[in-house]
Amino acid sequence: MSETTADTTAATPDGRTTPARRGAAHDSAFLRACRHEPVPHTPVWFMRQAGRSLPEYLKVREGIPMLESCMRPELVKEITLQPVRRHKVDAAIFFSDIVVPLKAVGIDVEIKPNVGPVIADPIRTFEDLQRLRPLEPDDVPYITEAVGLLVDELGGTPLIGFAGAPYTLASYLVEGGPSKNHENTKAMMYGQPELWAALVDRLADITSAFLKVQIEAGASAIQLFDSWVGSLAPDDYRRSVMPASTKVFDAVAHYGVPRIHFGVGTGELLGLMGQAGADIVGVDWRVPLNVAADRVGPGKGLQGNLDPAVLFAPTKVVETKAREVLHAAQALGDSGHIFNLGHGVLPSMDPDALSRLVAFVHEASAR
Repeated sequence: MSETTADTTAATPDGRTTPARRGAAHDSAFLRACRHEPVPHTPVWFMRQAGRSLPEYLKVREGIPMLESCMRPELVKEITLQPVRRHKVDAAIFFSDIVVPLKAVGIDVEIKPNVGPVIADPIRTFEDLQRLRPLEPDDVPYITEAVGLLVDELGGTPLIGFAGAPYTLASYLVEGGPSKNHENTKAMMYGQPELWAALVDRLADITSAFLKVQIEAGASAIQLFDSWVGSLAPDDYRRSVMPASTKVFDAVAHYGVPRIHFGVGTGELLGLMGQAGADIVGVDWRVPLNVAADRVGPGKGLQGNLDPAVLFAPTKVVETKAREVLHAAQALGDSGHIFNLGHGVLPSMDPDALSRLVAFVHEASAR
């Protein structure tokens, strides 16, 4: 263990002990913002900051399939660290993919280039559901090892754990891959509510177990990604999705780490996403942060929400739009703001533009 990490231990609910390795990051701007405490500057990190926009990422990933790269601890460490080194962001996001836990429990899934996750045998019946067994820590030893390596290396920079939310995972499993309309998913949700409830409940358990592994290995916060949930109306979310998301957040609440919830196109769901149990609600670029603050309600932090496409404009334009985000965030008062994009970094984005944006936000928000 490095000199920058704590050497105390904490008991987990099942009686195991795990190093309390988050101590070095405790006073970071990111975690202070998550706790609604004063910060020296608005913290910044980017979804998909470790990825195809970085030439160093393309180099180390060359010839290695996506899922395999997620199972090599040293490679995961290197990829996760790359944007921290280059951009000087305030937090690292664990390099993984939302279907890693599905692969770990035996689902036949492949990430096809330019397509995304593809499920060989979609889940459409109760019989199919039996293939979705519980996730055990021993199923993902490479996750524990990679998180441990990262926490030792990151020192005072927090590591954010990563998982896909039950609705988005369910959509991939039911559709068999990416979908624009989610017709099979919604057909099950509306037409077979008992099967749907059993599916998302089982996925909530798998997701919870996956996050627990990361937290117990030293992750300082977690983010639950619900990429497709914006396709739902609020009543459908409340009735058919929110219980599963709440189950995930409740399962990790006792660890005391900040819990972030993010979805795309979720302007009408922001209040419900906060009610599901998140401490910080991620906002995409479609809703100004001051409006989002009213929808989410008091006591929650917000994360976001610069339109990723802005980064392709001249630097002065980027700075103007970033300043607008910071200004809108003032509506939060002391509730906390974490600067991020309103979605992930785009593959063709200039890495230097991201580095300039981090520096600008730090300077413009300095207390």
